[in-house]
Amino acid sequence: MSQEELLVLIYKKDERAFTHLYDMYSKSLFSVIHVLIKNREESEDVLQEVFVKIWKNIDSYNESKGRFYTWILNIARNTSIDKLRSKNFNNSKKNLSSDNFVNLLDDSNKLLNKIDTIGIQEFVKKLKPKCIEIIDLLFFKGYTQQEASEELALPLGTIKTQNRNCINDLRNYLKI
Repeated sequence: MSQEELLVLIYKKDERAFTHLYDMYSKSLFSVIHVLIKNREESEDVLQEVFVKIWKNIDSYNESKGRFYTWILNIARNTSIDKLRSKNFNNSKKNLSSDNFVNLLDDSNKLLNKIDTIGIQEFVKKLKPKCIEIIDLLFFKGYTQQEASEELALPLGTIKTQNRNCINDLRNYLKI
């Protein structure tokens, strides 16, 4: 099933479309979510929430503003960031046992390999060093633009402009 056929079925709220949507995008969306959340169970919960949001909010998708994959990727990223900022999530992380840290480095390496397999990392590596740093903070680590501004000791307006320019550079690489 093509993406165009899938979108038609989603707009019609055809139940078969939900299964196809999940099969087509769950692995890549989970990878993005797990980079931010860093907990498998929480990431799975967020993934489920993301698919419900996609299904319920399909009418807000505007094809003239961007690709469908970009739209759902932003939903996944924003939902993950909302989860990270939620009071319940932060409270649940206050008393972590040492078991949560045993495989942290190993999990991090596996995750970087997953990101690399979907090709994002290779395209990001082609960008200027400042772009790599900004995209890493904003998209892979879930920083807000204000937090990235503080981290990099750059004015907020500079971060916003550089982020926009870096995303445009990345789009150009993806067109090739």
